[in-house]
Amino acid sequence: MVKSTSQKRPWLAALLAVLATGLGHLYLRRWRRAFGWLAVSFLVTALFVEPAAVDEFVTGNWTPDTLLAIAPMLVVVGLSIVDAYLLARAQNLGTRPSSLSDGDTVSCPHCGNELDPELEFCHWCTNPVADAEHDRTESSERRN
Repeated sequence: MVKSTSQKRPWLAALLAVLATGLGHLYLRRWRRAFGWLAVSFLVTALFVEPAAVDEFVTGNWTPDTLLAIAPMLVVVGLSIVDAYLLARAQNLGTRPSSLSDGDTVSCPHCGNELDPELEFCHWCTNPVADAEHDRTESSERRN
């Protein structure tokens, strides 16, 4: 039986970030980062964008001048989208099972975090790892 690792979809994180600043980070369970991007977005909008330009953009009555006026806000939103996408990709790379040369460290096949060899379950995601231990023993026997 093949068990999947818990990986996040980068395209979904980016799409959610397009819908609302910080939403892609919430999908990735990066709470502080989500609220940080939201705060930066509000701060930049309050400091550098005129309220009339925001109103025109929201109502759909915008012109090229309106886009130029709200450019600082759009830059922050764009950076948030890129950050959510790259963060999801980096998080996925971190959840891949890793085997070190000494063979002492094993990653959970479900969440990718490092396992405690004394436990029969992953203390991160609480899934049983008896099958993972069995697979690891078989693969080490094949190498020898």
